[in-house]
Amino acid sequence: MKRRFGVVVVMGMVWAMGVACKPRSQQRPAPPPAPVTVTTPLQREILDWDEFDGRLAAVDQVEVRARVSGFLESVKFEEGSIVKQGQVLFVIDGALFQAAYDQAAAEMQRAQAQLDYDSAELSRLEDLRRSGVSSVKEYEDARLSQRRSSSAVAAAKAALQTASLNLGYTNVAAPITGRIGRKLVTAGNLVAGGANQSTLLTTIVSLDPIYCYFDADERSVLKYQRLARANQLAGVSVAQVPCWMGLSDEKGFVHRGNIDFVNNALDPGTGTLEARGVFPNPNGVLTPGLFARMRIPGSTVYEAILLPDDAILTDQSQRYVLTVDEKNVAHYQRVELGTLYEGLRVIAGGVKPTDHVIINGQIRVRPGAIVNPTVAPFPASAPSEMNRELVRRLTNPDAATRPAAPMDAPSQRSAATNAAAPATRKSPTTQGTAPAQGTAPAQGAEAARRVAAELGQATKPMGVNVEVAQ
Repeated sequence: MKRRFGVVVVMGMVWAMGVACKPRSQQRPAPPPAPVTVTTPLQREILDWDEFDGRLAAVDQVEVRARVSGFLESVKFEEGSIVKQGQVLFVIDGALFQAAYDQAAAEMQRAQAQLDYDSAELSRLEDLRRSGVSSVKEYEDARLSQRRSSSAVAAAKAALQTASLNLGYTNVAAPITGRIGRKLVTAGNLVAGGANQSTLLTTIVSLDPIYCYFDADERSVLKYQRLARANQLAGVSVAQVPCWMGLSDEKGFVHRGNIDFVNNALDPGTGTLEARGVFPNPNGVLTPGLFARMRIPGSTVYEAILLPDDAILTDQSQRYVLTVDEKNVAHYQRVELGTLYEGLRVIAGGVKPTDHVIINGQIRVRPGAIVNPTVAPFPASAPSEMNRELVRRLTNPDAATRPAAPMDAPSQRSAATNAAAPATRKSPTTQGTAPAQGTAPAQGAEAARRVAAELGQATKPMGVNVEVAQ
């Protein structure tokens, strides 16, 4: 047994020596550099945005109540329809009110006739007094009777006006234009009028424009106040503070409006400050009570470095990217992440605008390995109209009157930056085309100063209503 084991060991050693003595040319070749796609980070002037949850509310909401008592004779509207101001909605039996009106009119005629008689009698006694025939007592009695008749006419006129109003109240009309609710009382029922226990007949809410109320948290309020104190520049007038809104089933924020009200104190129970945006609603699709998402500017304009989230890797608690130098060597680069901006990640630190970052093929690369890079255009869509508008209407005064487009509408995204075909190169510093890097720094700084001043003045103080420019 020991002899057989020794033979096996000797044969193994002979085989290993034979493999080691083979020429170097017969060994397995090294793998080629891994193909990767690289691009330079995108520089763009952006704003940070704050999002809040809110509820839509009607500008005007009216409870339609009976002002006189009587039997409801008919209903003159279709439930849930749009009614116009002054349109008759309910008819209350007006027979008693018509009789009261006729009685008041007759009393008015009687009082007027008595006044005419007393006036004529007073005139006759005045003529007799001048001739010395009439006594002083007769004249004074006639004068007082004429004054009583005049007061009776005034009272009869007021009674006639009251009877006319009550008769008119039997036709219940819409006080505003808007969408009407269901009828709460049907024909044939007795309704009560008056100020204290009047019968509620229906409700009406206005639709255009419409409010969206939301509560800003205390941290956001403090941030806006600091922004206001730090960015007061002379010569920049307070304009409308824009906001965008999206409903629960909408992608992005497609409705453009303005902040027109900020409450004067925070709620100590919730630590929030109530604010309100107003939005046009010409087609009536925005209904009071709907849940809404609000987005408002949360910073001034600043230059940001952007990368797609796919380019960012995770190493336990660290975030990093892989960059490629001029020798096509991959390097580990730790980064600090910011907020998301239109599907891209803001890089707060760790990457320079000139770095070439691997955006595809990272799984095949380790730091220090040589790669075969291919430069590609930056995979970004065109900036949304929301950001362009804020910068444009401050740098160009005429732009403030242009209509605003919805924000983040997928159909409006531009794919022009993806049209160019990727170009293969051997060195990131000698081949390939770098993506566009935004506007000139001077223009960006000026836009930042203007937007900062507008947001600062528009949000200061937080307890004062923000005026909406007409």
